[in-house]
Amino acid sequence: MKPRSIHSVLVLIIFISLSLVACSSPVRFVTLEELSQEQTETCRPVMDESLLETLTPLPDNTSPIQTKFDLWTADSAQLRGANVWQARVIPEVDGSTFKGSGVVGPPFSQEDFDLLASLGANYVVISAPGLFREEPPYEVDQDVQRNLDQMLEMIEQADMFATIAFRTGPGKAEWSLCCLGEPYYEGYFNDQVWSDAQAQAAWAEMWRYTAEQYKNNRIVVGYKLMVEPNAADVLYGISSPKEFMNDHAGSPADWNSFYPSIVAAIREVDPDTPILIGADGYSSVAWLSTLTPAEAENLVYVAHQYMPYSTYTHQPDPARNEYPSQFDVDGNGKQEAFNKDYLSNLLQPVRDYAARQKVPVAIDEFGVKRWVPGAAGYLLDLIDIFENAGWNYAIWEWSSGYEPYALAIDDFNYKLGTDRNNKTLLVDNSILSALHAYWSRNSIRPSNAPW
Repeated sequence: MKPRSIHSVLVLIIFISLSLVACSSPVRFVTLEELSQEQTETCRPVMDESLLETLTPLPDNTSPIQTKFDLWTADSAQLRGANVWQARVIPEVDGSTFKGSGVVGPPFSQEDFDLLASLGANYVVISAPGLFREEPPYEVDQDVQRNLDQMLEMIEQADMFATIAFRTGPGKAEWSLCCLGEPYYEGYFNDQVWSDAQAQAAWAEMWRYTAEQYKNNRIVVGYKLMVEPNAADVLYGISSPKEFMNDHAGSPADWNSFYPSIVAAIREVDPDTPILIGADGYSSVAWLSTLTPAEAENLVYVAHQYMPYSTYTHQPDPARNEYPSQFDVDGNGKQEAFNKDYLSNLLQPVRDYAARQKVPVAIDEFGVKRWVPGAAGYLLDLIDIFENAGWNYAIWEWSSGYEPYALAIDDFNYKLGTDRNNKTLLVDNSILSALHAYWSRNSIRPSNAPW
């Protein structure tokens, strides 16, 4: 996913302060600072009992979980949670407060993860900078590693599992993911990894180093090699998988030629931790079929699901299209029924890929702007499809409680509810209720895992 950034200095937004009694009121408003551990135990969305009747039942018998890889191959979903996003702070662009004063931001707190876990989630994808610097000589950035260590410690304290997912590394900056074409990042873009053999070798070395550091961490259940590979778009402006593979297969820009070396580097030091791999095309469902499986153990293939992107999940404000309804979903001039059947058909390529390649798959990014009409119903149906297929999943995103960032970049800050203009934490809302309905199914956590 591509979080948007703001260059201008932000005006400090102060939350409305109410007492703990607000937790029992029909609409529960509390500040992020007030949301202590005690409150995360009580301030939860009220479960709509009628909602439970629409959910795909859990299978009567599920495969026993003995290893981390079993989490990805079980008969039913075992990991249900969310992505968190961080990037390097560039003071010249971000100022001194927007993303915090650290090397990486926005900052997260223990309360952020405690609230997520209290809603039932057992899984966090840390979508963040890689441990090696982006420019030669591609050395370890100790500040970035300390930040990752702190994130893992907080997630473990909240009794959740984690996948380490790198957005940046040797020859690759964040900005073509989040901010392509935005002028204030001019001079900071870096996508040389798609043409530079030295950068690609260093990316593999970065993962070898990372695996050595975290192979014995009991909550780390995945290494995601690269968040949303995007050579086709960044180098050539190509959106068609067929066109790209016809013209560039086997080139340095071909992820299929690049990623197996990263897998091999990891497996030299860590034979067991599952490795997550998405395709080019920002790991979209449409590009999954182009991904050639590697020869290695414990690999999981992932897709990101934001379709229909421009006409629904990311439609501009004020939104015109709702779910479920009927409108020109595909932009082809024809009216389509936009409902659960439509979503299920969108995801057929994922089912086909898993069956054809005989590999485990997961949906480790999906989401919708919180204020889009019918967002909760859309997520409920989409997740039900994941559950029916037995796929693990992580929504985009679980926002930091750091207010200067979280209240400005808030399209996916589900803690604010469905009102576009709301800037106050509203735990009891329809989107969190939908997520809680499924997250509450989680049973395995680090505290009871057999390893």
